[in-house]
Amino acid sequence: MEELARRVEATPARGGRVVVAVDGRSAGGKTTFSARVAHGRDGWSVVHTDDVAWHHSFFDWADLLATGVLAPAVADGGEPVAFRPPAWDERDRPGAVDVPAGTRVLVVEGVGASRAELAPWIDVACWVHTPFDVVLRREDDRIAAGESDADLSRDWLSAEAAFLAADRPWSRADVVIAGSPVAAGPAADEGRVTVLLDPADVDRRLAATAAADR
Repeated sequence: MEELARRVEATPARGGRVVVAVDGRSAGGKTTFSARVAHGRDGWSVVHTDDVAWHHSFFDWADLLATGVLAPAVADGGEPVAFRPPAWDERDRPGAVDVPAGTRVLVVEGVGASRAELAPWIDVACWVHTPFDVVLRREDDRIAAGESDADLSRDWLSAEAAFLAADRPWSRADVVIAGSPVAAGPAADEGRVTVLLDPADVDRRLAATAAADR
């Protein structure tokens, strides 16, 4: 984690802000890792793609993130951003997607955060690799805890698999992060920043998952 933070801090900022994308499967550990890496670091803040996508679309939200958050965040060079996606107004959700004043490093986390459409805005791209069986166990835990439901989980995972197979965000990753001890191997810790897999290996694993789903 410190390795990634040092790399980010050394990255030249556009408009005064470095944009870090933390991508990976649902329930892969992206949110936890992003919170941990930003915690206690002056000028680091986190935006969640789930907030941008809320009641809008599983994956058709790149334009909202780019125009509502990334473009003003980079252009304003330190000025705060408070973006209210259309669904927030339609459903009277309070608050906004915020980039506080003084932010130097903006971490954008979520499935598709480093998608090809957003590449022009991203300075450091991360892929959190978590084996699919671990993802399924975590999804089951969320359902059991009432945080999700089986139908939503099934629909999401199906759409996610198709999106990831088409976009291949791991192929653009500057670093790959272990989302579980299984992903990292017995000698590594969860959250360790390491190169785990080449893109072809990830492709093979996704293809095997899709075949098993059929």
